[in-house]
Amino acid sequence: MKKILLSVLGLTLFLSCQEKATNATDKTAEAPKEVDYIVYEEYNGTEPTKPEETELYKPVPPTVTPAKNNAAPSDAIVLFNGTNLDQWTNAEEEPAPWIVEKEGFFSVKDKSGDIKTKKEFGSIQLHIEWRSPSEVLRDGQNRANSGVFLQDRYEIQVLDNNNNDTYVNGQVGSIYKQHIPLAKASVPTGEWNTYDVVYHAPVFNEDGNKIKSGTITLLHNGILVLDHVEIKGTTPYIGWPKNEAHGKAPIRLQDHGDNSRVSYRNIWVREL
Repeated sequence: MKKILLSVLGLTLFLSCQEKATNATDKTAEAPKEVDYIVYEEYNGTEPTKPEETELYKPVPPTVTPAKNNAAPSDAIVLFNGTNLDQWTNAEEEPAPWIVEKEGFFSVKDKSGDIKTKKEFGSIQLHIEWRSPSEVLRDGQNRANSGVFLQDRYEIQVLDNNNNDTYVNGQVGSIYKQHIPLAKASVPTGEWNTYDVVYHAPVFNEDGNKIKSGTITLLHNGILVLDHVEIKGTTPYIGWPKNEAHGKAPIRLQDHGDNSRVSYRNIWVREL
């Protein structure tokens, strides 16, 4: 009988130790989630019994005045005002050579090279409108091909895919060669598309190693087509994504070099 009691006691102690070890492991695995804006205390202790005990009055968010017709809100940085490309340069830091039209938009100047913003950005909200030419000349990747590169290296594809199939991780609204859009939401060829982007930049440590991937959310003409997708690295035409450390960098628009005739207008950014 004594042996049985000792065995039961030993088993109880063993299971108790195992439970404690499991709980310790679980607590280690469940690291606190990162909160960018307000850090709340853990929901523990005695539960509040009055509504005011769970009401916060600080910090007070800033007031931002919205604008109508996709114009820039009050705290935005306007990157194209409809009249000039003063906020843009070419790769050699010279004035951007693309063509500004009197109707308030600008178009790719064929084989003149990409253009980029003078200002460098990290995490942003971006609004940009683009249009493919109404005249259809080519197919596949050579029909109205351009691209919006965030931090000069992560491309959101611009392409006329209307009745024009191509590889789906290179179609309109994709993160080029990385993420297939949830839907194709293009307007008819020759009409204006909108891209509304929420971009969180990747994070690198002091040794230059990536410790947090960047993410992109994209609404194409108001339709969610990329839902907080992870950026694997750069978006090359050939090869794997690369993850060299970097800080803030320009927004770049692509000249595909095949007479794409893509046009842009109404470009603004809110820094996050």
